[in-house]
Amino acid sequence: MKRIVFAFVFCLSVLSASAAMAQFTGPSASGQPTTVSAIGNARIGSYVTLTGNIVNHQRSDYFTFRDDTGEIRVEIASGVWGGRQVGPDTRVRLLGEVDRGPAGRYVWVKTLEVL
Repeated sequence: MKRIVFAFVFCLSVLSASAAMAQFTGPSASGQPTTVSAIGNARIGSYVTLTGNIVNHQRSDYFTFRDDTGEIRVEIASGVWGGRQVGPDTRVRLLGEVDRGPAGRYVWVKTLEVL
């Protein structure tokens, strides 16, 4: 009997926590709108928002992103795509974190929005 009561209370607490998170209406993490050319001066770990096109696939989760000011490597995990079809002519908005690797700076993409 104690197990049933515990399971019931546990389920209620999980559901109430989920409902509270879903109702949040305050600000969320967002990157400053920027351009590829400005990424060179951005602080590592800062969040940025880029608008442009993903023009090719380099390897694995790495792609080339282009805007009116240049190109940069972006890392986009398979889950970020959300099943959307994106081609070189598709305009997108990316929210990501500026990072640095052996090949230089890149943006680790957290969200992708098709415009």
